[in-house]
Amino acid sequence: MAPVTTTQRTVLAGARVVLPSGVVEGGRLTVEGARIAANEAAERESTLTVDLAGHTVVPGFVDIHNHGGGGASFTSGTADDILTGVRTHREHGTTTVVASTVTNALDVLARQAALLSELVEQGDLAGIHYEGPFISPCRKGAHDEALLRDPDPADVRKLVEAGRGAARMVTLAAELPGGIDSVRLLADLGVIAAIGHTDATYEQTLEAVDAGATVATHLFNAMPPLQHRAPGPIAALLEDERVTVELINDGTHLHPAVLELAFGSAGADRVAFITDAMDAAGFGDGHYDLGPMKVEVLDGVARLVEGGSIAGSTLTLDTAFKRAVTLDGLSLNDAVKAISTNPARLLGLADRIGTLEPGKDADLVVLDAAYDLVGVMRKGEWVVRPH
Repeated sequence: MAPVTTTQRTVLAGARVVLPSGVVEGGRLTVEGARIAANEAAERESTLTVDLAGHTVVPGFVDIHNHGGGGASFTSGTADDILTGVRTHREHGTTTVVASTVTNALDVLARQAALLSELVEQGDLAGIHYEGPFISPCRKGAHDEALLRDPDPADVRKLVEAGRGAARMVTLAAELPGGIDSVRLLADLGVIAAIGHTDATYEQTLEAVDAGATVATHLFNAMPPLQHRAPGPIAALLEDERVTVELINDGTHLHPAVLELAFGSAGADRVAFITDAMDAAGFGDGHYDLGPMKVEVLDGVARLVEGGSIAGSTLTLDTAFKRAVTLDGLSLNDAVKAISTNPARLLGLADRIGTLEPGKDADLVVLDAAYDLVGVMRKGEWVVRPH
């Protein structure tokens, strides 16, 4: 007779727990195996109780726009490099990460996508996000202008197919030739069409949303500023209920007043915090490569060596969460929506992650009284054991 095995139950007791229904003080969260079993549970022989009094438990963070970390790149690195970046962000609370590329030749991007797709199949990544090359040279940011191209639907399809089912999002400038047709193609393929690095007018942006675009890539950055006679893409993306807006809450990319404007206009259900992180996230200052571009990181700010444009960020989502609730004045529930629930919904994973509910993956973050990260669990296993 085969031995009987008992799945370990872990009860996280005494913490403030942020649930979809609200914040529960002195709550109990039960984990059984890789899943959340219940919001409370009776003690039993196989139960391990972890006292988290004075702490806050929130869902694991979900990052839909991330180029690397820990000194490693998702854009050009090996499988080991990519896993180093994934581990770095997990240690900072990001239990689900989409790997973002940067502009490069199509064949180079296709080769990297093949590698990334293997890690998606293994469960290490949640998908691939192509940021470029289908973007405007007027708003190229940290992308190589010589490698930019119009979003011809045939090329867009090529990259999506290179991802072998792992492509989740493509950022493009819909005002370029082929842009609207490519948005329609992506919508038909079930891939998120994101508007970004764009010089589109208000009207062109609305046309893209009508065609199926549903995300604004790092809103405010790499697009025309909001003007009273030419509102441009910002106003169109903020006002349309079909669009979720990415925000980089690192204190460098956005002024706090602009963050407040975005939340006030779009509402907490339509904001997704992202890192737009590059290799230096969780690693430190120095010189790095971002695809074919050279980057210098000084005092935690990444800029191109040539031209000085901001080149992604060194942000991790635990820092973004702490800023949100301590400096930006967001409620715990609204911060959780922006950093977990909304991006999980965008990825089509809301049945598995994004909230602390029975049956979902046991992905969670433990924060101390100052909202500093002290614990991370992913699929029931401690990545960072609470201390």
